[in-house]
Amino acid sequence: MIIENLGGKIAEFGLRIGAIKLNPDNPFQWASGYRMPIYNDNRMFLFYPEMRRTIAQGLAEIIETRGIHPEVVAGTATAGIPHGALLADVLSLPYIYIRDKPKGHGLKNRIEGLDADSDLAGQSVVVIEDLISTGGSSARAVEAVREANGDCNWCLSIFNYGLEKAAEQFEALDPSCNFTSLLTFPVLLETAKAGGFLSDDQIALLADWRVDPFGWGEKNGFPKAT
Repeated sequence: MIIENLGGKIAEFGLRIGAIKLNPDNPFQWASGYRMPIYNDNRMFLFYPEMRRTIAQGLAEIIETRGIHPEVVAGTATAGIPHGALLADVLSLPYIYIRDKPKGHGLKNRIEGLDADSDLAGQSVVVIEDLISTGGSSARAVEAVREANGDCNWCLSIFNYGLEKAAEQFEALDPSCNFTSLLTFPVLLETAKAGGFLSDDQIALLADWRVDPFGWGEKNGFPKAT
């Protein structure tokens, strides 16, 4: 499997089933309140066995080709949990998942799969996300692994928007953390154009969004919700 070709396959499949939605004419409101012309739901890939396996195998190929040597796979709650578990099965490695914040009851775990009285004992951990947008939650997941005495230098995802803010978040970690994805925004645009999913004008609007994602809505008459 060639990772570069896999990105196009994921994009085409995701656009076809609605896991990736592009609508620059009536943008989606993200949790941040910003109106954005793209919405991504990688959970929808789980419905399709072949795509589930393809994504897991693609992540495994990244690990092999980048010379990453994890001893533990960690999925992020919630959408990264199943894809991380599938990858752990492919690699026959131990698996944990990371909550966004500790539970408010019981043992109050942040990391599930470890005994509350133990830690990762210096083991190498790769974090699996479904999507990297601004990178904040992904960077916090890496920090959680490190706080549990894990050695974490990589975060992998199915898709990332390629926002500079995400790169800044990973670079700000001490030490910084590498990240990469199966599908990138430029490949998504190429696939959407080649497959006739969007007009040339819509593609141009999306390309413009990529240059200034947080100012794009206001410029195009879609102010941030307050």
